[in-house]
Amino acid sequence: NPHIQVVKNDIDVSVVNFKNKTKNNVKADLLITAKENDIFQGVTIEPVITDIGEIIKYCRKKGLVIISEEDILKAFRIYKRQNEIDYFIHKDARNFLREQFDLYIYQYLANDLDTIFDQKRLDTVRKIKKIAYLVIDLIGRFEDELKKIWLKPKFVRKSNYVITLDKIWEKDSGKDVVKKIFESAGIEEQIKEWIELGIVSEDFKKEEVFNNGLLEGLNEKYKHLPIDTKYFNEDVKYDILSLFDNLDDELDGWLIKSDNFQALNTILLKFKEKVQTIYIDPPFNLGTNADFLYNVNYKDSTWITMLENRINIARDILNDKGSIFVRCDYNGNMYVRMLLNKIFGEENFRNEIQVKRTKTLKGESKKFHTSNDTVFFYAQNVENLSFYGYRKLKEKPEWVRMHLPGTVKGEASRIIFGKKVYPPEGRKWVLSQEAIDKAVEEGLIKWDDNINEPLFLSKYETIGADWTDIRGYSQTWNFSTENSEILLKRVVESTSNEGDLILDFFLGSGTTTAVAHKLKRKWIGVELGEHFYTVVLPRMKKVLFYDKSGISKEKDVKEKYNEKQAGGFFKYYELEQFEDTLRRAIYKPKDGKVENIEFNLDLKLAKDGLEIDYKKESAKYTFEKLYPDVDIPETISNLIGKKIKKISRNKVVFEDDFEVELNNLTFEKYPFLKPLIWWE
Repeated sequence: NPHIQVVKNDIDVSVVNFKNKTKNNVKADLLITAKENDIFQGVTIEPVITDIGEIIKYCRKKGLVIISEEDILKAFRIYKRQNEIDYFIHKDARNFLREQFDLYIYQYLANDLDTIFDQKRLDTVRKIKKIAYLVIDLIGRFEDELKKIWLKPKFVRKSNYVITLDKIWEKDSGKDVVKKIFESAGIEEQIKEWIELGIVSEDFKKEEVFNNGLLEGLNEKYKHLPIDTKYFNEDVKYDILSLFDNLDDELDGWLIKSDNFQALNTILLKFKEKVQTIYIDPPFNLGTNADFLYNVNYKDSTWITMLENRINIARDILNDKGSIFVRCDYNGNMYVRMLLNKIFGEENFRNEIQVKRTKTLKGESKKFHTSNDTVFFYAQNVENLSFYGYRKLKEKPEWVRMHLPGTVKGEASRIIFGKKVYPPEGRKWVLSQEAIDKAVEEGLIKWDDNINEPLFLSKYETIGADWTDIRGYSQTWNFSTENSEILLKRVVESTSNEGDLILDFFLGSGTTTAVAHKLKRKWIGVELGEHFYTVVLPRMKKVLFYDKSGISKEKDVKEKYNEKQAGGFFKYYELEQFEDTLRRAIYKPKDGKVENIEFNLDLKLAKDGLEIDYKKESAKYTFEKLYPDVDIPETISNLIGKKIKKISRNKVVFEDDFEVELNNLTFEKYPFLKPLIWWE
């Protein structure tokens, strides 16, 4: 069955059986797991031994070292704990451990002052210290190397583009590329995906895309069908990309599957100071994994360190007019407020916004129902902050007074209906003279003889920091921590304009990118979980075609995002991860002794990533041997911080017309690529 994949592991199935009762053989189970990703959709079947007694029995039959039940339970506990911690690599392990050891020795000596420390005992302490420092130096060198791997530039992998037909059609003057797409074998898989997404009917035929044939034009109903380049061969992919002379500028967004620290660190140069608004809803610090798709079993110190490392980089990506919104609950809000004060400065704190949960955590008892979350709003630089507030239509317009408490420098009067009018003492006019003139023309101002002052017809009401009038969560995409689109609409519209760049590096179900696209903003979304492929990517494809849910129903959104004005173009890819590098890096001791590893002299990734011709004294990068699915243009773009302008099969042109020959990646010509495979 093509939807069933049998996973082979190290279990010897000749000594096991899968029946309920066993005699001589070891009882094993079949682990059946649902799998949905870009390569395989179906179930995997894998033999496993779960019973501790059977594990011991298996070890005996195989002549392996007999371990006790206690050892097995301990191993289970360690394995479980390893999967519940975030990566934490010490920034200066050597000095930290030396400091801790010195404190230990000091306490050892100070706590035993009644004992006479003769020369022999002091010599013993000195020898212990010498040995300890040797061990600490080894650990320090190892941690330093791990840190370099953690921070090294990352390869871009498994990249593809999603583009709607109308975008290709308007660039493809001869319609040759469109023709190739629909004559390609991959179009059948593409149609299958459209059916699964529910954007075409099950009996859809590719001929329906055109009006009586290719040359008669696109059928308006299908012009926003999303084409995913993963279904087509390299020729078709490059034919599509070659249509664009400023490729990155034409993209609406980027979806990145990666640990968010690695993603932020990787795209930093390319997007430095280019993001206008950041919204994140990090996993809450609950102390239990509850029913969420995220790991939330962090200790306070680990959780806040995880956030600090990521937000510090994100601040460098934010522009001087930009802002950040961080959502959290009562488990972490006190830490988040202090952290944001430290990173952005107390003077850039703007609001503590209250958001309605519309969902309750399980197990609440003997306390009031937890109904709200907090969203902290900070400016990058309050003096330059782009902020437009937020208004919503009133159910019934009303006449309101036109002044507020306060005074202004200079002339305080306004010309209204041809006469100079001053506000009451201690008050100031809300509207400028220009705004008043326009409002008078539109019939929005009248004179009230009873109070002898003008009134303004208010159609909108200003929203404060209490956002409990809207839903904070949604369940449209069957995702337990799905932020509502109406919430993100307020965030995006209050701090950005059309064309601005929005970032979410805890993307979850993809609400931020979906809303940004509907509101004509550009966007970057980062997510590590497998729901990147099962939730986020399908959601964004639907948004390109036209998604009727969420804010699509709002009157003002319908004016800019509708069935006729949808469409788009984005890229999605994975990043090389810390584990990938660690798995491929090569370190060899000089004389077989681990303590004699010289990290700076080892092969690292150069064994497969560099091909050396000793006769010609030249070297060529062979990144595809490390990762057959590598995207070299995007990898270089992130590394040098330059946008991609033009891509062909053998060449990529970056901004400033910097060119790289992809079929001639020599070390001599492109030495700046070295950190990808060799870190110092």
